[in-house]
Amino acid sequence: MKVMYPARKRSLRNLIPQVLSLLSAIHFAHLHQRVEVPENYDGLFPLYLMKINLTTDNYYNMELSGNEEGIFGLDPESGFLFAIKALDRETKASYTLQVTAKHQDEDSFSQAETIEIIVKDKNDNEPHWTEDLFYAVLSKGTKQGVSFLQIIAADPDDSLTANADLRYKIISQVPKTPSENMFAVDPRTGAISLTEEGSLLHLSSNVDRYQLDVQVKDMGDESSGYFTPGEVLIEIVNNTWFLPIEIQLQENLNETYPKVMSTVHWNSNRVHYHLDGSFAGDVFSVDGEGNIYVNQELDREYHAQYMMTISAVNDDGVQYGDPLELMIIVTDENDNPPVFHQKVYSADVREQTEKGTEIARVEAEDGDDPNTDNANISYTILSQEPSDPNNGMFHVDKDSGIITLQDTTLSTSKSKQYILHVVATDLGGSEEGLSDSCIVIINVVDVNDSPPQFLQTQYGPFIIPEDAEPGMLIATIAASDEDEKIEFYHIRFSIESGNEDGTFKLDTSSANSTVSIILEKKLDYEGVQAYTLVITARNDAELHGAVYGNSSTATVYILVGNINEAPVLTQTKYEVSVPESLKPGTVLLTVKASDPDVFHTPALSYSLKNDSKKWLSIDEHSGEIQLRTILDRETGEEIYIVQVIAQEKASPSISATAEVIIHILDVNDNSPLLVGDYSGKYLCTPQRDKQSIIISAFDHDSVEHSIPFIFTLANDHAIQRNWRLNSINDTHAFLTMGNSWLEPKVHVVPIIITDSGKPPQKQHIHLPVTICICNDIGYCMIEVEKMEGMPTVFSAVGIIVGTLGAIGLFLLIIFGRLSMTSKEKRSTALDTVPLKSTA
Repeated sequence: MKVMYPARKRSLRNLIPQVLSLLSAIHFAHLHQRVEVPENYDGLFPLYLMKINLTTDNYYNMELSGNEEGIFGLDPESGFLFAIKALDRETKASYTLQVTAKHQDEDSFSQAETIEIIVKDKNDNEPHWTEDLFYAVLSKGTKQGVSFLQIIAADPDDSLTANADLRYKIISQVPKTPSENMFAVDPRTGAISLTEEGSLLHLSSNVDRYQLDVQVKDMGDESSGYFTPGEVLIEIVNNTWFLPIEIQLQENLNETYPKVMSTVHWNSNRVHYHLDGSFAGDVFSVDGEGNIYVNQELDREYHAQYMMTISAVNDDGVQYGDPLELMIIVTDENDNPPVFHQKVYSADVREQTEKGTEIARVEAEDGDDPNTDNANISYTILSQEPSDPNNGMFHVDKDSGIITLQDTTLSTSKSKQYILHVVATDLGGSEEGLSDSCIVIINVVDVNDSPPQFLQTQYGPFIIPEDAEPGMLIATIAASDEDEKIEFYHIRFSIESGNEDGTFKLDTSSANSTVSIILEKKLDYEGVQAYTLVITARNDAELHGAVYGNSSTATVYILVGNINEAPVLTQTKYEVSVPESLKPGTVLLTVKASDPDVFHTPALSYSLKNDSKKWLSIDEHSGEIQLRTILDRETGEEIYIVQVIAQEKASPSISATAEVIIHILDVNDNSPLLVGDYSGKYLCTPQRDKQSIIISAFDHDSVEHSIPFIFTLANDHAIQRNWRLNSINDTHAFLTMGNSWLEPKVHVVPIIITDSGKPPQKQHIHLPVTICICNDIGYCMIEVEKMEGMPTVFSAVGIIVGTLGAIGLFLLIIFGRLSMTSKEKRSTALDTVPLKSTA
């Protein structure tokens, strides 16, 4: 809002009634206005600031409050607010006033307005330093650009304006060696740091103090403004920023914490320390003096070492130099006992195991430092069950924990299991060491160290008759084995000698370790009178620590008992082939028999059995079989089988039997025969197409002496002219008329049938063939004369047809009279019925 000056006072007064009349309708209002007033006004006073927007009609007694300093006034008539003297922002930057008016009819104020007076700043103050002399300690090794000192100035003018916007500058440096450009100042913050050149040169410079003339100016980067000089003293000191590479701390220290373990120091009067590391919580810390603390007990088994970095930073948190690295090594205390990987170990060791063999290995771990005696574990066997009087059966290596066998007499017969109590002690087995224990169960495993043994080494003699049947049990012998496992005590029996011809076999029973000697083949006293069987007992598994001795072998004596044996024919079956035309008295074959008993040769006789046809005879002394009668193969006997018996004359019950098989060979001794009844066959005259009579032949001889048959007509000129005979296959032919017309009657046709045998056999046949006149459908119409001795088929057919016709006529007459009594009688004439042949 603009400030009103007195020259316009009257004209504004003339507007007051109008303004009040516009506001007369408002019963109450509370307004707030803001006006800026420049400080240090040097014009005429009063200085009118603004018009108060309150209605004066019907109002009176306007009051101004908040004017304790008496700087402001209010014209009650015009409503203008004014100042009576200059304002100073640095004294007071703002004022809050309130104008109120009271209504005529009311006791309280009903309208008010708040005015905020803002004093606008002018650059009327010079900046001034916060210190008369700025002092800093600069440690050698400080990096370029790292602030080690901040020079600070203040300006009472408004900080939000350029009036208090300060800029810093280095005016000069004393001394100017080794360079006049050793330092730089941030123009806005006043932070002083080494330049790039200064950071390199100050390390080797002998200058230990610098004085800087500095300047601060307001109005920012504008050329105008107030300037204030200042002085900075910088002391150069040696670098004390170092630490030992590592620190060793004992774990579980009973101390008061936090405890100082080391100290760092950066030569500066403005330094802060930071500590960082790869560990959780506040295990370590650093204070403002550079003291590094451990804040609690350490546990090496939890964390054996710590790596941390300590930084020295300025007020802005920028590092002066490279951080220091510190390794904390936690030294060990024997606070962990050894711990076995397993509380129970189990191992199997075989009988006959050699001394020094490794059986098992126990292993314990100690959480303490493996590079110290705290984790130096020593193993010992505390006890053994069952105990050994010499305490030397097993041994454990104190360093490796390897358990070895020291006794070569380990056997399941002594004990099947041993239990060892093994102790692991740290500190190298010292009495002060911590310990742990475990159990080692050693199972003694049976091996095949006991060979099987027979209950006795000789058996027999056993007398077996030579006629004993194969499968006969000769004897059963037993053996025993002291091993425990089935694969070790399982016995395999075998015949080592005396059974080269396989006369005997062994049947083993694994359940009770016995073997049965079984007769496999027939005995022959005349061949072998005695057997000596050497039987061995062996295990399938390899034998350890023992050998098979005499007790693992048994000798069995078997004697063959002689009996009167039956004679033996030279063959179990005799076969001979003879033609059926052989003459009686012919010798077919000779059978021979012998008695196997070399010590007794009885007289033998021969006889036949099952000679049902009585075709054969045999000489009882020589065994010659002769033909008694003529053979006839066509009777159905192509093979004739009889039995020949050879028996001792003195003991007929002792005999031998063999089959004699006689194959009867066919000869062509039978003529072919015509097969079938052809009496009902006929041919029509004149000759018709495809009419014939098929005839068939058969021969009792074998195929090679019968088919194919040859069908021919008799060598007669009239027969050859009137008839034709042609073969169909090996056994059939068809007969047809040779002329188109033959006399209707029964003709006798002479036919010759010849077989294929050598020499061939012929059969002459006179075949009666009926020739007749046929109707259109091929039925014979000529009554054929009856053949002597039997009626013809045609005559039989005629009789039957006539009889049926008469019966049919009678039936028609009866039904006709019943249904048509008024009609005339009908007579039925019978046509001639043709004769029909049975083709």
